[in-house]
Amino acid sequence: MQKNNLIKAVNKNVRSSPRKISLVLNYIKGKKADLALRDLEFTRKSIAKDVSKTVKSAVSNAENNFQYDIDNLYVKEAFVGKSLVMKRYRPRAKGRASPIKKPFSRITIILEEKKLKKESKK
Repeated sequence: MQKNNLIKAVNKNVRSSPRKISLVLNYIKGKKADLALRDLEFTRKSIAKDVSKTVKSAVSNAENNFQYDIDNLYVKEAFVGKSLVMKRYRPRAKGRASPIKKPFSRITIILEEKKLKKESKK
C-alpha cells in the first residue's frame, strides 16, 4: 500500500481555520519527527496541540504498521485543507442577520524514513 517509505496520518475535523494551521505546519516541514514534536510543544499557537497529535499518530503508524526506526523519520510534507463549515447567524439591527462562518480543517502529515548511507573508506 505505502511505497517509497512514506507514512501518512490525517486528522479530519480540526476546529480551526486552515489559514491559522498552515502557519504551524510550515514551521515543521522538513524537520526530523522528534524535533518537530519538541518544537510544537513550545509553540505559542493553541492549534499546535492538534498538529502534535497528528504527528504522533504518523510516528506510531510508522512504528507499528511498517516497523520503521523512529529516529530516521522526518516530516516530508505537512499540509492543510478545508473541511466542512459550520454556519451560524448573529442578529443585527433592523431585523437583519449577519452570518458567522466557523471553519473546520483537515491536517495531513506525511513522514518519510531517511536511510543513512554508510561510507566505506578504502
